[in-house]
Amino acid sequence: MSLAVDAQPTPVPAVPAPAVTVPAVAGARLTVPLVTGERVPYANLDHAASAPCLDAVQDAVNELLPWYASVHRGAGFASKVSTAAYEQARDVVRRFVGGRRTDTVVFTRNTTDSLNLLARSLPSGTSVVLFDTEHHAALLPWRGPRVTRIRTPRAAGDAVLALDAALADCPVGPRLVVLTGASNVTGELWPVADLAAVARRHGARVVLDAAQLAPHRPVDIRALDVDYVALSGHKLYAPFGAGALVGRRDWLQAAPPYLAGGGATASVTEHRDHLGVSWASAPERHEAGSPNVVGVHAMAVACATLSRHGWDAITAHEQALFARLLDGLERLPQVRPLRLFEGGDRVGVLSFVVDGIDAGLLAAVLSAEHGIGVRDGLFCAHVATRRLLAGTGTGQQRAVRVSLGLGTTAEHIDRLLGALRSILTDGPRVDYHVVDGRWEPVTDGRELPPFVAI
Repeated sequence: MSLAVDAQPTPVPAVPAPAVTVPAVAGARLTVPLVTGERVPYANLDHAASAPCLDAVQDAVNELLPWYASVHRGAGFASKVSTAAYEQARDVVRRFVGGRRTDTVVFTRNTTDSLNLLARSLPSGTSVVLFDTEHHAALLPWRGPRVTRIRTPRAAGDAVLALDAALADCPVGPRLVVLTGASNVTGELWPVADLAAVARRHGARVVLDAAQLAPHRPVDIRALDVDYVALSGHKLYAPFGAGALVGRRDWLQAAPPYLAGGGATASVTEHRDHLGVSWASAPERHEAGSPNVVGVHAMAVACATLSRHGWDAITAHEQALFARLLDGLERLPQVRPLRLFEGGDRVGVLSFVVDGIDAGLLAAVLSAEHGIGVRDGLFCAHVATRRLLAGTGTGQQRAVRVSLGLGTTAEHIDRLLGALRSILTDGPRVDYHVVDGRWEPVTDGRELPPFVAI
């Protein structure tokens, strides 16, 4: 397979590599096999799906594990240690998102869980307004006749006007606006503060999906003037199964428990024909069952590490690499990046299509022949991605997403650009076919590590 391209070699982008130091991640020295039989350092360009574990988080988890025990109500010393770590994490996460002293921190599994919890906690008759290009985590939990989905315009300023008009048409009663901090498809930053100001004028509360924003930029509930923030540990370099919903207590306190069970109850009494239940106050009210103390501790350590290191260095690292990526892609006319808005700031996330090559095949070739991990598909944002794909006029049904993070290096970017040039010029080196909906090398001798088969 060969795609026509300028045969002249494209020079490495002139953008300088970052010279700042950022927190170290586990797996930075990971090598992976290629179909050619070689091993190369892994170029992880899939941070937006799940970020690798910070070294500091891995160390903190190893330190806690010998003390791991039940959380709350345990008299044993190990239980007291685990409980202290769990409750201390609430304050760390609250401060990480600039929460108010009175804000409640409910620990969940991830952003999806957090937004579903909030959806279950809305007062009766609440109107919900959101843009239709949200990630499924923010798009799907809200159901019913009082949900308004706004078609996302091509300019961020127009989004502000569209929200103002939608809220003006809402019926009387409680209102909630659902916003995204940064798109997981294009990396674009939404004008959250401007949109929140519109919501305030209409007496609406605001929940911010910060899953893609929090790993890249500081989040501040008070500065943005939002009421709730939802985020995931696995996006924040703490892949141990924890997330959080941080925000105003009243709706959460008044709502029935998200799950019924131990830990969410203050008292259960037996009556002749039923059980009498007195529920605990929020946040415990929505944390039934044995909590994920290891995941919560890991998330808190990640938040503390990022805050302590400083956002200036983290942002500078990412933006230098992202500029290097953009400069290189601009030299490849077959590559068509996707964008929601015209102009505007963005984090290190970029999706694109390539003329004449399926996104799934491209991702498979990058992995099998170059040791590069990217994402292909619709990225759990089907409405947004399909609309953007239609705008390219290529007929492509899926896109490729490249997402940067603390583990990304200039060599990773240059390897990706070189791999794209090679694929566009000469095509894949080996044959590929589709197996269970995914492209795979026809002959693939790469073996998974032994622990996977245990």
